[in-house]
Amino acid sequence: MNDATARRLLEEERKRLEAVRHTLQLESLEEGQLDSLQELSAVDQHPGDLGTETFEREKAESIRISTDGQLTDVERAIARLDSGEYGICEMCGNKISDERLEARPAARYCVEDQAKVEAQNAGLP
Repeated sequence: MNDATARRLLEEERKRLEAVRHTLQLESLEEGQLDSLQELSAVDQHPGDLGTETFEREKAESIRISTDGQLTDVERAIARLDSGEYGICEMCGNKISDERLEARPAARYCVEDQAKVEAQNAGLP
């Protein structure tokens, strides 16, 4: 994959992730406004509603953390592109396939080593 294509893919991924983060921030602001209105209510909230609300907040936080990590990966990939190291597996040093880089522009590992990393993170042998 040539540098121009890689840079375009990485910039597109960065914009997509920043849009996700922006949407999460807007939803968080809207929830904050709803919370302040609910506090004024004289009617008690049903326990199921409270559980759903807690679940949704935790889900949004999990998505935000994941998105921030992916944005960090994109920034690292851009730095690797600038230094001439883009497309090289950080584990084995072999070239990462163009197909993989098209699917995951910020990929740090080849398919084989990515599987090893995921197995290790999952605690598998």
